[in-house]
Amino acid sequence: MPTFTALTTLSGKAAAEKLGDALENLEPEPTGIGVFEVEDGSGLWEVGGYFAQTPDETALALLAAATGARPFVVSELPETDWVAHVRRELAPVAAGRFYVYGSHDAHRVPDGVAPLLIEAAMAFGTGHHGTTLGCLQALDRLADTGFVGRNVVDIGCGTAVLAMAAARLWPHPVLASDIDEVAVEVARTNVKANGLEGRVTCVEAAGFDHPDLLAAGPFDLVFANILKGPLIALAPEMARHLTPGGYAILSGILNEQADEIIAVYAGVGINLIHREEIVDWTTLTLGRDVP
Repeated sequence: MPTFTALTTLSGKAAAEKLGDALENLEPEPTGIGVFEVEDGSGLWEVGGYFAQTPDETALALLAAATGARPFVVSELPETDWVAHVRRELAPVAAGRFYVYGSHDAHRVPDGVAPLLIEAAMAFGTGHHGTTLGCLQALDRLADTGFVGRNVVDIGCGTAVLAMAAARLWPHPVLASDIDEVAVEVARTNVKANGLEGRVTCVEAAGFDHPDLLAAGPFDLVFANILKGPLIALAPEMARHLTPGGYAILSGILNEQADEIIAVYAGVGINLIHREEIVDWTTLTLGRDVP
């Protein structure tokens, strides 16, 4: 069965949400609607609908005009086996000593690497995105300095690839948390697939707000691969939960946002050690001051 998409952009969250609500009343009705901020600092929002039948382009044009949106672009998507497509497109990723792969590439894992199995159907956090790749490379550099993480947590863990990478390096237990319960279940599945049960514990939590995290802290290494807003909000908590001399590896940061993040964290005594840009994204390695 063909699938059609209708996509547009406009300024402002309120207008975008209003347009998204209006799409629900179209005939034929959409099978799904998305309203997302475009993460490029432009202030634009993308609004889109998925349709099982050709959408009413006249009605779409009227909605766009009424809300100040650009004209909708309507496209027909080809029928695709998406898991097979992802498996073809997502080749294994080498990041320093780490090797991220899907089970379909298990025969390609070389000797002498720290392997991390992430299934292709769980593609977010495989290492192909500049944020995840940057965090893995930052961890690799940190380990090369002789640092040993004895108390590590991955905040906003997604697939838990970063938590598992730390567990591959060091024998100490690692915690991983995410605000989304589905992400937590994905993370637990990946931990089991990698044989790291009992080594990596995944919990549902916002930031450090969980009894297991509160009991385990302070941490000598914290990963937070999230977004600018949550990273800024997390800074005071990070200062409380990071040991003096400990490290934070932060990403989910557009290149032009990095200086602001660096300044905010410097204000709570966590200062820049290294920054790396991969395409549009920056990864920061920070260290907490020793009194």
